[in-house]
Amino acid sequence: MKDGFVKAACASIHVTLGNVKENAKQILSYIDQAHKEDVQVLVFSELSLSGYSIEDLFFAKRVLNECETQVEQIAKATKDHDMLIVLGLPFAYHNDLYNVALVMQRGTILGMVPKINIPNYHEFYEGRHFASGQGMDETVTYAKQTFPFADDLIFQDEAHPWIRIGCEICEDVWVPNTPSISLCEMGATLIVNPSASNHLTSKADYRRALIASTSARLICGYVYCNAGSGESSTDVVFSGHSMIYENGVKLKESDLFDEHLITAILDLSKMESERLEMTTYPNDSYAHYIPFRFDEHNLTLDRYYDPHPFVPSKMADRYARCEEVFSIQTHGLMQRLQAIHAKTVVVGISGGLDSTLALLVCVRAFDALGIDRKNIIAITMPGFGTTTRTKNNADLLMEELHVTRKEVNITEAVRIHFKDIEHDEHVHDVTYENCQARERTQILMDVANQAGGIVIGTGDLSEVALGWSTYNGDHMSMYAVNVSVPKTLVRYLVDYVSSTYDGVLKDTLQDILHTPVSPELLPADDNKITQKTEDIVGPYELHDFFLYHHARFHYEPVKLYRIAKVAYGDEYDDATIKKWLLKFYRRFFTQQFKRSCIPDGPKVGSVALSPRGDLRMPSDANVDLWLEALEK
Repeated sequence: MKDGFVKAACASIHVTLGNVKENAKQILSYIDQAHKEDVQVLVFSELSLSGYSIEDLFFAKRVLNECETQVEQIAKATKDHDMLIVLGLPFAYHNDLYNVALVMQRGTILGMVPKINIPNYHEFYEGRHFASGQGMDETVTYAKQTFPFADDLIFQDEAHPWIRIGCEICEDVWVPNTPSISLCEMGATLIVNPSASNHLTSKADYRRALIASTSARLICGYVYCNAGSGESSTDVVFSGHSMIYENGVKLKESDLFDEHLITAILDLSKMESERLEMTTYPNDSYAHYIPFRFDEHNLTLDRYYDPHPFVPSKMADRYARCEEVFSIQTHGLMQRLQAIHAKTVVVGISGGLDSTLALLVCVRAFDALGIDRKNIIAITMPGFGTTTRTKNNADLLMEELHVTRKEVNITEAVRIHFKDIEHDEHVHDVTYENCQARERTQILMDVANQAGGIVIGTGDLSEVALGWSTYNGDHMSMYAVNVSVPKTLVRYLVDYVSSTYDGVLKDTLQDILHTPVSPELLPADDNKITQKTEDIVGPYELHDFFLYHHARFHYEPVKLYRIAKVAYGDEYDDATIKKWLLKFYRRFFTQQFKRSCIPDGPKVGSVALSPRGDLRMPSDANVDLWLEALEK
């Protein structure tokens, strides 16, 4: 339960049609297996105790009575088991028969949920046997226990209130207005579905899409347990296709035609966080909340966390993402130029990744607008730390892209400024660095005034998050095309665009990709870069990971630290991750004043830091709570 995690499982047994005792025996076997694996929510398939395909045997007293007897035996056998167990069985009440999911924990039946939508078409003939449980709200006695029997039960863990479990059964998820909609509106964060969906060609694909979209639309976890091949009878075949999804993302899927126990760890507190931020998520406070209490479980996280959440791992997906992001950047700039009737831009070129990407965006935007590339004024501004490698790459880039190239050496101007403010040139402090950055920005702004154009900002999202810019220096521009692109993605964007070129230009872009990230504000050593950004602020891949989960899901510091250890395995030791996470929090909070006045720029992904749309945080917010939590 720690940090909002729950381990859930689907158990698809090999049903013996009509043999309730044998089915109960298998159910107990799977319960024992799940218990050994620290499963907390265990879901069996629809009508798993009796079998789904027994047709008119549902009316047989022998079957109904034995189901009740075996439920009583299962309850006795599991009284020491902490897990929440969801069983499917037929239940006779008053003058009707219902297809139900029975929920128990520690031998106590917490409640029973009826199936609402009863299919009676094509191969389905449930209307002959079962009544709809729509509107059911009763208290019943069964297997010597008394409990609620209703269609709106939500089972809530008193010790971990973000665990709120609702249930719908098979067909209920296939209809336009699913029970899970109202259950989630009433607060359910996890939906379980005991199902018996037969196998047809391509039906598995549709089923995946259905469960994925349902969990995404409702922002919930979804555990779908399907009946296996033991249900295959007469004209239908079942494949046991079970799945566990979390907010549209597949965590686990079973093999077809195989009895199984599949498990996955869901992050239900993340669902709650997502809903809190989504002001359009409906809230219906009415529900039958059934309390229970889980023991505290510190689960071993076996779920996957992408160490590069901004970058798709598959090459094809990565190229598609890069093209999409590059197009967003390009069209954002095109719109800005058209809106202000500007046909000239000015961009500073350092020979590094960020300025390269910004220039490539400008080139594509100008080509799309039919404006001569000569109206792109690219300025290289060598200074104390500029190396031959970056200078040559900048020159080659501008030459090969056929833009207007200018060079302004800032060394003497900065020295004059040092003299004006009485700063010792040999003291390589923050003043030494920022004077150079502001001198470069002044040049860009003034040239833009001369040309009647605008300055294009080059700083990326990772730098914005860490405040890694000089206030009113490279921090400022008239339109910042990279402002929502994280550093880890910038590299792949430049690599992607380089694949569309050949010759000298492609070679130059590839060399830029392999140049250490540096602002080059400190003197070079034997013409080699001495100031490497990641030596100072930490690895950008870590900071991008921290940024994604902090800004996107508002994780507690300890949880973020925990999942970072899972994501990076042995690549970074615990002390290193903690060191840079502390650095991330300190810089993220203390540098908000820079973000409060950043220029416009196109939002490209779900994480952005614009003060006008994505992050409204006071510049004086205190970071102590985050640091204290992590230190403890």
